[in-house]
Amino acid sequence: MRIRASVAAVTGALALSALAVPAAQAAGHPVASSEKSVASKVLHASHGVKGFGVRTQGTPYDMDVTFSKVNVKSGKNIVVGTTNVVRVPVSYTLTHGVDVDIDAPDFVTGLALYRGTSFDYGDNEIDSDPAVCTATSATVASCKATVEIDPIFLFNEDAATWKTAAFAVAFNGQDPFDPQDLSKVGVAVKDKAASNKLQRYSRQTVNASPEPVKKGKTITVTGALTRANWDDSRYHGYTSQSVKLQFKKKGASAYTTLKTVKTDSKGNLKTTVKASVDGYFRYSFAGTSTTPAIDSTADFVDVR
Repeated sequence: MRIRASVAAVTGALALSALAVPAAQAAGHPVASSEKSVASKVLHASHGVKGFGVRTQGTPYDMDVTFSKVNVKSGKNIVVGTTNVVRVPVSYTLTHGVDVDIDAPDFVTGLALYRGTSFDYGDNEIDSDPAVCTATSATVASCKATVEIDPIFLFNEDAATWKTAAFAVAFNGQDPFDPQDLSKVGVAVKDKAASNKLQRYSRQTVNASPEPVKKGKTITVTGALTRANWDDSRYHGYTSQSVKLQFKKKGASAYTTLKTVKTDSKGNLKTTVKASVDGYFRYSFAGTSTTPAIDSTADFVDVR
């Protein structure tokens, strides 16, 4: 799914991973079972990078295919923890010439999320499964796919903005695993079709004590702000972050901010307030570019 920069340097400027399809679709699909997408090699070849045998000749031609309305989670941030695979639905409109058969078994299209300046030289790439396209006219189709993001393949440096490229490859009868004449193979790519932030999942806790407490006495409110660490698949404290301590009076509908507290070197929070009325305490973190906003669950304190 994910290709490190060092691997990309070996395999070429443009490296796409396996375009696996569901088992029900795999039968008869010549692209389905390769460990590394054959479409990847064709896209390599379209940029002058050879990836096939010595007998392979030619360069893929620019296919009459364009992409529009590319939607990856409506541009919203993609948040990933340490264990669960995150499945992101994507969609786009594919417009093609009358000579392009998008229903051919050796036609493949999808999206690739990448980190870097361009699709050719992205540091990392994560591909969708092959899109399922439904014709809406003779030359227009609505395409849907899913991008699966497995945190086991991520590192903390990947918490950044990822761009999206849409692509299509038509093998036109050439053997996808060993095409002899690439000039008969069509390719189309739309770079920077969308962008999303990939973020490290965050957790926020709170504990207000003692409970119950006498009016006017001191309440100590502790908590911890942690976030996913993709380098070791654990959660670690998010240090030196400003977090709001908020309070909601019993029966009220909204929280008010009492003060702002900074996390310590381990992500912990601690502050004190005077007990006044029954109500709920919570810590609220506004988020950063790499880490989403998060509110703790409420902790009720009975003031007597």
